[in-house]
Parts: sequence; structure tokens; C-alpha cells
Amino acid sequence: MSDAEPPPRRWRAGLLLAIAITVEVCASLSLSAAQDEPLFFIVVVIGYASSLGLLGLVLAAGMPVGVAYGIWGACGVMATAVLAHLLFGDPLTPLMLGGIALVVVGVLAVEIGLQKARAGHQAVAEPSIEVSR
Repeated sequence: MSDAEPPPRRWRAGLLLAIAITVEVCASLSLSAAQDEPLFFIVVVIGYASSLGLLGLVLAAGMPVGVAYGIWGACGVMATAVLAHLLFGDPLTPLMLGGIALVVVGVLAVEIGLQKARAGHQAVAEPSIEVSR
């Protein structure tokens, strides 16, 4: 038996989410590449299916769907926009960068709201013991 403990559920969910985002971005970029080389459509289909499957594993690891989908979508949009600009010369204007920044702020707001909700729930869930004199 190994002395190493399995990684905590949150860490595992975060790692699976990062992989899901990476796979989804590769599929999205392959969609653009498939316009010139149709074999990339295979990468697109496998990539999107794999990314959704990984997103399901993220949810099974305990991450709430609103947070997981928000991060997945926001990071996918950001990475795809930047990489498409670098790889394919797609436009990336200051307005687009501002929109990406707003998406980041929105995802952070959802995550912070979740943290506060969990903290409030734990405070309510833990009964207090009162000592009367």
C-alpha cells in the first residue's frame, strides 16, 4: 500500500477542468484549420466529445456546474481568441480584449459568490452549543 494519499477532490476537479479546457481549445482551433484540411474535422469531433466528457468528470468530482461551465467557457473563449490571433491572424481588437476582461471578472464573481455561499452554509450547518448559567 502506498503512503501517498489521493489528491483532494477540488484539486482533481481543477486538473480535469484544465484538461477539458485545453482539449476544447484544440478542437476549436482545429475547426478553423479544417477549412483548409478536412481531416481536422476528426480532431474537432473527438476534441469536443472528449472535452464534454471531461467536464462531466469535473462535475462528478464535486465542482458545481455553474462554476465549472463558467470557467470552461470563459477560459475557452480567451484562449481560443488569443491563439487564433497568433496562429491564424484572426483579429483581436482592444474592444475584444475588453470583452475578454469582462468575462474574467464575471467568472471571478461567480467563484467568489460560491465561496461565500459555502462559508455561509457551513456556518449554518454547524450547530452552536450554548451554555446557560
